[in-house]
Amino acid sequence: MISLHTSKDFEQELRTLRERLCAMGGRCEQQIRLAMQALTERDSELARKVIEGDHAIDRDELEIDELALQILATRQPVASDLRFITMSLKFVTDLERIGDLATGIAKRVLELVPLPPLEPKGDLGRLASLVQKNLRAALDAFVAKDADRATAVIQADLEVDKLNATLFAELIAFVATDAATVTRVLPLTSVCRSLERIGDHVKNLAEGVVYMVRAQDVRHRPLSRLEK
Repeated sequence: MISLHTSKDFEQELRTLRERLCAMGGRCEQQIRLAMQALTERDSELARKVIEGDHAIDRDELEIDELALQILATRQPVASDLRFITMSLKFVTDLERIGDLATGIAKRVLELVPLPPLEPKGDLGRLASLVQKNLRAALDAFVAKDADRATAVIQADLEVDKLNATLFAELIAFVATDAATVTRVLPLTSVCRSLERIGDHVKNLAEGVVYMVRAQDVRHRPLSRLEK
């Protein structure tokens, strides 16, 4: 009976860890969405709400780290459970950085609101949408333990990089033709860079899912060599 009780407790701890990671991921999704809404609507109040919301993500990181380390110390997990817990420690770090980057976008909004609008010809919204889509797909792959979905997210990051490069070049072109636009261009290039870096962290999440499911470390490997 003691062994059965311990096993049930362990399963509950793993379930709690998984739920906490999903909740943190959802919070990060919301932060990105609100930050981009604040940018589109030039809403300073909403931008400040995003900045304030980062404190909750920081708390998530500390509490999830503590839970994962406690499970490692008291349960001494092996095999797939050990991979899940060690992956969680990396997963939570990437989510926290995503939260920081969303906050950075909100701070750029506060810089831009007092200035005249500068609309890039390219679709900044498309870049943000793709990043958010990839984050949702990575979280779904985590919940479903689906390495194929995670691999698709890794591949999709190439499009994020291409879009970012196109938008960055377009923004720099504004300064080349009108130097007075520099005060508006620089915050927007920062937004592009933040979205691209969020994409990098999302890719890390997806690589973690592949490791958790297949016990394969796919970091720094060419896409053509990712196994199914």
